[in-house]
Amino acid sequence: MFKNIYKDKKVIVTGHTGFKGAWMTSWLLKLGAKVVGISVDIPTSPSLFEELGLSEKIIDHRFNVLELEKVKDIFIEEKPDFVFHLAAQAIVSVSYLNPVSTFATNVMGTVHVLEALRCLDNDCSAVIITSDKCYDNVEWVWGYKETDALGGRDIYSGSKGAAEIAFKSYYYSFFKNHPTVRIASARAGNVIGGGDWAKDRIVPDCMSAWFKGKPVEIRSPKATRPWQHVLEPISGYLNLGQKLAEDNSLHGESFNFGPKSESNYSVVQLLEDLSTHWNMKGIENVYSITGDIPFHEAGLLKLNCDKALFYLKWLPTLDYNELIAFTSKWYFEFYHAKPNMWNYTISQLENYEQIAKRKELPWTY
Repeated sequence: MFKNIYKDKKVIVTGHTGFKGAWMTSWLLKLGAKVVGISVDIPTSPSLFEELGLSEKIIDHRFNVLELEKVKDIFIEEKPDFVFHLAAQAIVSVSYLNPVSTFATNVMGTVHVLEALRCLDNDCSAVIITSDKCYDNVEWVWGYKETDALGGRDIYSGSKGAAEIAFKSYYYSFFKNHPTVRIASARAGNVIGGGDWAKDRIVPDCMSAWFKGKPVEIRSPKATRPWQHVLEPISGYLNLGQKLAEDNSLHGESFNFGPKSESNYSVVQLLEDLSTHWNMKGIENVYSITGDIPFHEAGLLKLNCDKALFYLKWLPTLDYNELIAFTSKWYFEFYHAKPNMWNYTISQLENYEQIAKRKELPWTY
């Protein structure tokens, strides 16, 4: 996988205790990497990070990326071969409650990681991960390209657009001619998968409700999203990290990682399909619709991933039915069977890799 480039390499993952960070950390461990995590806390309870016992498997640092000197000290001490920056305030509803801390974490946290990277004198490839919501979303029907306008009509989107601007300005000001450090940014969104318990997210909300024998309340039943499993963008990040280390022409570039257009489904369709793996009887037991929409939510947002296909030969691995099965079965196992979730999660990773191999995706070599 990824030409074994991560085997025995030192990899810093910020935000490693979060949903996406825990999956990223698990896959890196499976690939033989030595992972160093930086995160302020464990953001949810339950927590995928805790369920997988990751603190015993990595070097686990707990402090805020807003503490610049601590970030720099860890980077200088560890001399990472790769960095994946995922630390963020990632919940739209929370951004309305805490706009200042959202901008601080998402913008200045990114700046601090970039500052720490400037201190390195060893070879290092860093992927700065933001969000599809960095684009100025006018809800057109075609996907946003990496050259489209950044922006944001809400706090969360604005913070992600600003993080991308910081990335680009740091590249031209400091990294374009840096002798050892290469950087790229990655944009993805609307990931689902086992182990997400974040606030105000449709899949965690529905799984918790179904376990309690209740229908989940939904705000925007007709809203469509380009749903993708969490491993899809992570495969893109790992692919980008590999190519960035091999090809200096990707230095300073940005890439979208999203699903195929046929993975656009409404919230209602998603819930009905997820419920089939829980043996749910009757739509009335699956969801109920509430008119309470306390904050602005975009109805449509798609990414154009042609650049990732052209330069990285990257494509999504799972089809929609596989995405549904991976997600729903993970939660069903957690809530009902309670197996060793590390072993179950690794088995899903292996299954994902095998599907990608059968499709002869280049990163599987």
